[in-house]
Amino acid sequence: MHNKTDEPYRKALNTALRILTRRDHSKHELVQKLKARGYTEEIIDNVISRCERYDYVNDERTAQIYIRQLHRKGYGQRRIRSELNLRGLRGKQFQEMVSQNISLSDERQGAKKIYLKHIRRFERVKDASKRKDKIYRYLDGRGFSKIVISELIGRVG
Repeated sequence: MHNKTDEPYRKALNTALRILTRRDHSKHELVQKLKARGYTEEIIDNVISRCERYDYVNDERTAQIYIRQLHRKGYGQRRIRSELNLRGLRGKQFQEMVSQNISLSDERQGAKKIYLKHIRRFERVKDASKRKDKIYRYLDGRGFSKIVISELIGRVG
């Protein structure tokens, strides 16, 4: 049955499906994108519930993918938690996912890898104290814990 109330819903659903074909989105992201396109709350709620029912939107899966992706790119736990938060993946459940997926050992390896990748940048600074500060600031900005950064700086001098 086709009536005028079905048409906006179908357009919104098609829009959501197009958005989701590019990459996984959190429920929050999808809601924001549909709002930006001018759909009503009621239509958005209906589209989201249908997408969840068919597992097109799954915040846990999206978080897992994003955690792995950011870890591969060389980000630490703190930065990954912040990025999840920006995507609307908030709460204890998602914060614990980060800890479960990235151990302290993984974080140490990630910091070392990033340090070695950018070693020339750090070696240009002749003053040892300034070099340590530069390394610290860089790794801190990538979200590595202060403990991991301090250990790395202690080893590389």
